[in-house]
Amino acid sequence: MPVSRTLPSDDARALLDLTVDLADRELRPRVSADEKAARFPRDVFATLGRSGLLGLPYPEEFGGGAQTYEVYLQVVEELAAAWLAVGLGVSVHTLSAFPVASFGTDQQKQEFLPGMVGGELLGAYCLSETVSGSDAAALVTSAVRAGDDYRIRGTKAWVTHGGVADYYNVFLRTGGSGAGGISTVLVDAATPGITPQPPEHKMGMSSSPTSQIVFDDAVVSTSRLLGEEGQGFRIALAALDGGRLGIAACAVGLAQAALDYAVAYAQERKQFGQAILDFQGLSFMLTDMATQVAAARALYLDAARRRDAGQPYGPQAAMAKLFATDMVMRVTIDAVQVLGGAGYVEDHPAERWMREAKVLQIVEGTNQVQRLVIARSLSGRRAATSGPRLSHST
Repeated sequence: MPVSRTLPSDDARALLDLTVDLADRELRPRVSADEKAARFPRDVFATLGRSGLLGLPYPEEFGGGAQTYEVYLQVVEELAAAWLAVGLGVSVHTLSAFPVASFGTDQQKQEFLPGMVGGELLGAYCLSETVSGSDAAALVTSAVRAGDDYRIRGTKAWVTHGGVADYYNVFLRTGGSGAGGISTVLVDAATPGITPQPPEHKMGMSSSPTSQIVFDDAVVSTSRLLGEEGQGFRIALAALDGGRLGIAACAVGLAQAALDYAVAYAQERKQFGQAILDFQGLSFMLTDMATQVAAARALYLDAARRRDAGQPYGPQAAMAKLFATDMVMRVTIDAVQVLGGAGYVEDHPAERWMREAKVLQIVEGTNQVQRLVIARSLSGRRAATSGPRLSHST
């Protein structure tokens, strides 16, 4: 069903119309084939970059779109409704530009941001390791100074765009133990000593490569340090607040697609002489699905408006991510149920959507971690101060 949107300007409306048109022309016709072939659609990201959709929340002076998060997230939602791997890829790329945009020097911004936000480069974000998922402050990948360079050693895990990205934001240890010893370094993917591992074989989103990245004495200039040494964990936390909203928007887009498909099927499918939509038990199921989708959208937009207004929004981002991703799991399961046997076969996209939905409860911090963040905000504590740390799986 059509989504009623309130947008802040005619330019924002035109941007969203462009996104819908691109999704219909460039994404929906090929998503099924590319997912089955595990084929990464790099050309799609190039098209999105040329259309100005890869740097929406960043300043115009560096080639960005200077859009609010309220607008940017609705673009992500529309892309995810057509192809989750693309919507999530835009969210991850936007996240990868955040450390330079928010913590880089003027020189770093001038040098790196235009390529990032203009779509010439595709980014990735390396925080998680096999030994440090939710406990991100326990990471062990290290950078040892050697004159004006760092020598990086270690392995990063669950890296979205691993092996296809042009650059990596790497969170690594430059000092002692704990959060205070972590720094952020921007690394070119072509740097000698960096070896992407084969992509993981996943339940869903096969077209989006996720892999480990091995750093074996990779030499990177200290001029690539973002912020100060020891500031990396703070950068990670700030980035993840915005990243969670991207995942929430992806979840809403995927759920909207599943809802629309289920409603259309229920209108056409007839049993006992009438459309199955006319049976109260099934119509109530669809009603609950629609209500949950609308509630999740309202929640992420509220958090986005807080961010745009310069207000604290971390707990609201966690709430949006938690609610929206739990919601999309329920909605896609129910969509399969509405289709019955047809929902369980690959002839219909419902089974793929259900498989894809699961990962959204895991990336950008598991939903159990989101509950921890929210619970601590109720007592006025910051989740980064003690106890289990925040995870990142993109």
